Amino acid sequence: MLAGGQARHDGEGRLYLLFQLGADRYALDSRAISEVLPRRTLKRLPEAPAWVAGVLEHRGGLVPVIDLAARVSGNAARQQTSTRLVIVQYPVTAQPQDYRLLGLLLERATETKWLPDAGFEAYGLDRGSADYLGPIQKDDQLIQRVEVAGLLPDDVRAMLFAPSDPGGAAA
Repeated sequence: MLAGGQARHDGEGRLYLLFQLGADRYALDSRAISEVLPRRTLKRLPEAPAWVAGVLEHRGGLVPVIDLAARVSGNAARQQTSTRLVIVQYPVTAQPQDYRLLGLLLERATETKWLPDAGFEAYGLDRGSADYLGPIQKDDQLIQRVEVAGLLPDDVRAMLFAPSDPGGAAA
């Protein structure tokens, strides 16, 4: 049995961590997740965009953290027991082993669910600069996939993952 009471599913599909931003549900592919932690105190980063929540000291390194609620809506993640700090593997090149750790503040991140790959459909609207918004799947409500690789615009990625910065690098 998995978190959220979900039994292992042997059909096609992937396991996702579901979370909520406002009234909307989103899914994060569990293969990109390193750890799920309770919310932690962060060091703020002056001059960073408002949706960059700060930096976390984690396992001997520094991990930048973004507030996905603030990134999507401009409103900071609420301080509630279901708000989690999810550490993901943010790809820096096309090589799967070449990633940096990135923290995401996610609201109501308490359920995992197997979702079929074929169930996700493009919705046909221009995403603009929201490269992190993927296709949508209908479950008991609409669930939109979040693409980790699209979370950071180039300028923010350069600020958070400076080439000379050894903190947060993959082993």
